[in-house]
Amino acid sequence: MAVKKVWTITHSCGHQAERDLGDRPADRRAGFADWLAKQDCTDCWRAAKDGDEADKTAWLEAKRAAEQAESEAWSAQYRMPPLEGTERGIAWGVRCRHQLLAAAYTALVLEGDLTEADWEQIESRARSITRAGWWIDQRSAEPGDLDELLQAAVDADRPTENPFV
Repeated sequence: MAVKKVWTITHSCGHQAERDLGDRPADRRAGFADWLAKQDCTDCWRAAKDGDEADKTAWLEAKRAAEQAESEAWSAQYRMPPLEGTERGIAWGVRCRHQLLAAAYTALVLEGDLTEADWEQIESRARSITRAGWWIDQRSAEPGDLDELLQAAVDADRPTENPFV
């Protein structure tokens, strides 16, 4: 006698559905049918997922707003200049600048051996970079690379005596 291929599944949401499990090996069909019975049916799963997406979007917006407020407060506290760029770019740049400088301070001063005086020089160079796009581009940088990145950006902004060199 052949192992059945079509199973009637009563899902955890209470709905019943016929499922063709013929594409699975015969010895795995019963276990899969048991697992399916513990899940919502496809329609209920989709409905829950759509609700989850709305909840996730609202959560993400609230998290972004909190990060933005924290970053703006930090910028004011440490006298960081306003950034230049598009409205979205400025908001993102402010968050990136805050996250990168905070991570660098922790890694270099609190956990490393950089002095506060040396950090103030780094912070001073950071204040000179006002293009939001630069901060966005550096968002994945390692905290230890910040000084070199800032120095390169400051040097790139200085005009040379011979513009063809």
